[in-house]
Amino acid sequence: MQDITISLVQTALVWEDKAANLRQLSDKIAAVPAAAQIVVLPEMFSTGFSMKPGLLAEPMDGPTVTWMKETAGRHRKILTGSIIAEDKGRYYNRMIWMLPNGVFYYYDKRHLFGYAGEDKHYSAGDKRLIVQVNGWKICLQVCYDLRFPVWARQKPDDPAGWYDMLIYVANWPQRRSHAWKTLLQARAIENQCYVAGLNRVGDDGNGVYHSGDSSVVGPLGNVLWEQADEEVIYTHTFRYEELEQIRAQFPFLRDADKFVLL
Repeated sequence: MQDITISLVQTALVWEDKAANLRQLSDKIAAVPAAAQIVVLPEMFSTGFSMKPGLLAEPMDGPTVTWMKETAGRHRKILTGSIIAEDKGRYYNRMIWMLPNGVFYYYDKRHLFGYAGEDKHYSAGDKRLIVQVNGWKICLQVCYDLRFPVWARQKPDDPAGWYDMLIYVANWPQRRSHAWKTLLQARAIENQCYVAGLNRVGDDGNGVYHSGDSSVVGPLGNVLWEQADEEVIYTHTFRYEELEQIRAQFPFLRDADKFVLL
């Protein structure tokens, strides 16, 4: 297994202004270190966490996905983050995994945030997505998914359900930041994997403040990096050898309960 290097772009977002967000993100991505293979953007990075999909949703050949293709190709990096997508008459909070060659995969957020009415405007996904980079298997999830451990749970008896890293992208409010930070560590500990949680900063159009608190967590739950309140691009290289050593020393996953997701 090779190491992988990931850049997390913790940024403020311009409320419901796609052009402004894509301009500022283009500048930020241009500043990402050359060594980074993956660039992670927040949940709904082109709009903020809006409940206006009828106004803001795009098809998969729309301007934001086109921008992702062009940007990933220009910088020769994988680009990921979620957008408001329209597909066959339904709206989704869709996390795109865009490869430099223009091929992409996507994950539709499974757990919709009913407290903010997300479930009234969007359709829920029903399939996990695990992608591969340099031999690593990475499970992609979005914001509120973090509160539901079964959805993220490793399945050691099923090779298709096994992974090495979780990536969460979010618009998680500061008022519940304790839960965000605690659950990122919990997901890392219970799944013996690395976790990268990327959140936005700043106020949204509803006056809700986001403190970021983006984090990288090791497979023992140790916080390797965390940043609150400020815009930042943080780049981290993940060592597969370290993950292997921890799993060999503490083979907890072999004792896990077997289960089936219906």
